[in-house]
Amino acid sequence: MFKHTMRHVKVFTIGLAAASLFLSCSQSMDERDSTDTLSNSVQKASRITTVVPTDMSSWMSGLQDNISLSKISIPGTHDSGARIEIPSGSGTAKTQNLTIAEQLNAGVRFLDIRNRHYYDSFMIHHGPIYQELTFDDVLKACYEFLDSHPTETIIMSVKEEYSSTNTTRSFEETFDYYVQKNPTKWDLGNNIPKLGDIRGKIRLLRRFPATTAKGIDATSWGDNTTFEINNPEARLKVQDNYKVSDTSVKWNQILNVLNETKDNGGDKLFINFTSGYKTWFFIPNIPAVSNQINLDLRSFFQNNTKGSYGIIPTDFIDQELSSDIVKTNF
Repeated sequence: MFKHTMRHVKVFTIGLAAASLFLSCSQSMDERDSTDTLSNSVQKASRITTVVPTDMSSWMSGLQDNISLSKISIPGTHDSGARIEIPSGSGTAKTQNLTIAEQLNAGVRFLDIRNRHYYDSFMIHHGPIYQELTFDDVLKACYEFLDSHPTETIIMSVKEEYSSTNTTRSFEETFDYYVQKNPTKWDLGNNIPKLGDIRGKIRLLRRFPATTAKGIDATSWGDNTTFEINNPEARLKVQDNYKVSDTSVKWNQILNVLNETKDNGGDKLFINFTSGYKTWFFIPNIPAVSNQINLDLRSFFQNNTKGSYGIIPTDFIDQELSSDIVKTNF
């Protein structure tokens, strides 16, 4: 009966879906010394333990344990579970072609997970559109991947999406329920960690309120802007300008943060969303942004092959783009 009930979630008119989506989207490498050639050489050596990995499923094996998460270029995906839209091909909700497992094998290490709180369980949504995927499905893919690739880590952003229905507990309590089913696979520390401390685990980036310290606190997320979050335990800078009228403006916003990230001398974690949508008659269109921006990203990373560029969540990632980002670490 539960599965039959879930099927009703998909029954929306395109006008309602588009309007709801329009609203719902509002949503240690040693520090480098650019003036000291010897220091740069020593730091480069400290980043790499092996040759540049050719297998994107285990690329973090080529990095030292003591490198800070803030000093790694990390491919990510925006709305990682969104592969369904109504009607199909409308460009209104789908943001990825690859499944979660395929993303991880392609090198993605940042997942943006949007959960609808439904009958005390989590269903993956993009706005009102149920993605025929549950949080259990997402975690199964992550756990299996980490079991097979213990050198890797996954940074998982978790936020509440759409409206809750028939719940008897808080979003946090339901999240805790999922973690408690496999606690050894989670790291709920609230700092910016060293890679060695979180290998084989999921590090939470929390975008929902919590009553206790739980993951990197990103609850003060800005809407359609570039912003900073300065917690005692972790400092973040996020570019998440998702309402796009001109892709060249969006690209400049991305580029500004890429350049700032490369010059980052501290332990600030940069998250640079390349995703967004344009609207035509109030209907969002995601590929209208990603088609051009992904070309710009490929060009940028083919011409900027070394450096630390932070977390880069994209729409419609593929292994080639992921690989271009990863290679800047080596």
